[in-house]
Amino acid sequence: MSFFPKISFQREVEEYLSKVFRNNELITALGTKEAESKYQSLLSHLSHPPAITTVRVNTNLASVRHVKKLLLEEIQKQFKGICVPVLEHPQLRDILLIPSIGPRQDLKKHESEVIVGAQCGYAVLRGAHVYVPGIISTSRFVKAGDLVSVYSDIEGKCKRGAKEFEGVKVFLGNGISELSRSDIFGLNGRTTGLGVRMTEPVYLSPSFDSVLPSHLFLQNLPSVVVSHVLNPQPGERILDMCAAPGGKTTHLATLMHDQGEVIAMDKIANKVKKIKQNAELLQLNCIKAFCYDGTKALSVEKREDKQEGPPFLPESFDRILLDAPCSGMGQRPNMAYSSTLKEVTSYQPLQRKLFTVAVKLLKPGGVLVYSTCTITLSENEEQVAWALETFPCLQLQPQEPHIGGEGMRGAGLALHQLKLLQRFDPSAGTLQGTDMESLQDCREEDLVSLANKDCIGFFIAKFMKLKGK
Repeated sequence: MSFFPKISFQREVEEYLSKVFRNNELITALGTKEAESKYQSLLSHLSHPPAITTVRVNTNLASVRHVKKLLLEEIQKQFKGICVPVLEHPQLRDILLIPSIGPRQDLKKHESEVIVGAQCGYAVLRGAHVYVPGIISTSRFVKAGDLVSVYSDIEGKCKRGAKEFEGVKVFLGNGISELSRSDIFGLNGRTTGLGVRMTEPVYLSPSFDSVLPSHLFLQNLPSVVVSHVLNPQPGERILDMCAAPGGKTTHLATLMHDQGEVIAMDKIANKVKKIKQNAELLQLNCIKAFCYDGTKALSVEKREDKQEGPPFLPESFDRILLDAPCSGMGQRPNMAYSSTLKEVTSYQPLQRKLFTVAVKLLKPGGVLVYSTCTITLSENEEQVAWALETFPCLQLQPQEPHIGGEGMRGAGLALHQLKLLQRFDPSAGTLQGTDMESLQDCREEDLVSLANKDCIGFFIAKFMKLKGK
């Protein structure tokens, strides 16, 4: 059941993706009809939010059971008595799953409108309220306390401060305006704070704004899987090469019981600041964050003994996570992908530069995990094929837990190699709505299965660096 239109791309990107998902290997294995069906299903899924919200518990501070109890109480407050389950994942013991209710198709739209930017709109579909920076326009006479309908300008064509907008807009639900139009767009307009409190969102998901901030981290399920696959051990030295905003960094530190050293790097200063803030909030002391370009993280000269940060000597780390910069096509919801083909294809060379540095920084016998949140072959399976050919010292490893599907055909990898990869493919599940009645009838194992399949698009490969090669 498709509630929103399929994701739209620029024509050249659409043609590029169409060839990727109709490649000869795939067509030979699946047949033209099934390959086409999977591709069209993927486009529909990408424009919708995942069916389940995933939060990671900071087990450094509290048990999953204790946090689950606190979260249930919070959700009952937010949903005013509506009983929504909070589930523990049987394989990922540090996350909690909360089903979303929606899309709700019986909501009455109000005359007063608030138009928000696409990114703000996507956050609303996953449970957020509307904050002032996300508001682009409002109806002429909106006052604080008014009931308003909130829409997303998915194509970015609404002019800031417009009094009406007739372009392409997607209904996100209803709420109560916290501010008047002049409060937002006047000469001394507000630039921060809550703009609209959502009371009837199309997808009813809990808001995590200031909810148990030291105990919970809002994180997509595949992003949690990555850290478990790397499997860092207490006392080890770990490198997170492209770490912002620090979700995986803090997870790695938690899995190590805050014992050892997690080096986090990002080349944007504000993002590094965010990593440090998250580490402090979650009370993790083994994280050291540095503003540095990962492609230059290998030292070509002898270092000072006391130097903590990059660049690092070869073979300095026990395990490395390369969650690489990517085209981000797996993110959900996304109704209009704006990047050009030139931008989409620019990531493969950068990923290879980072990967090459990672291999040199890894100790023999060490583990390297490569991941992206995109769906292309060029950034995923093709990178694995390139890595295995370029670095004879690398060997693909089985992944635990293995929750996603196998790798996609089209990069020339053998079937046994594809089975060692994890590709989270949103089209693997059925696009379905969830209402209170169907939720009460759902078995717990069915909801867990839905969480595993109906998530963002994501890719994981795990390598070991062989000794003596």
